[in-house]
Amino acid sequence: MRIGINPSALRKTRWYEYAVRFVFGGLITAIAGIIAKKFGPGIGGLFLAFPAIFPASATLIEKHEKQKKQRAGFDGTISGRKAAAADATGSATGSIGMFVFALLAWQLLPRYSAWAVLLGATLMWLIVVAVSWKVRKAI
Repeated sequence: MRIGINPSALRKTRWYEYAVRFVFGGLITAIAGIIAKKFGPGIGGLFLAFPAIFPASATLIEKHEKQKKQRAGFDGTISGRKAAAADATGSATGSIGMFVFALLAWQLLPRYSAWAVLLGATLMWLIVVAVSWKVRKAI
């Protein structure tokens, strides 16, 4: 399966699919807030690292891919699962990058200027994500 950006997919997504993603994101954020209230912001913040719309995205991506294959006369179940798996891999890779970003910001913001820290943390996020993706492709 080839991974890429397809802007035309935005036109194919229905309004209610965006609503589902919004609701999932809101629920996960609310749950992280409840956890933060009970156990403190450090623990609650860890739960915000969970890609908030991933559960909805994965199911919608699988559904769209399966429908596309069915229109072409194929079952599409395996293709849908592969598309959802690729999305999960991207979410995991992004989460690793966000962890590095958060760690750098947490450690460096008290000592250095905010713009320099945020710029450096963003660059490290980009490097970590790119290297993680390359390593994953090599394996």
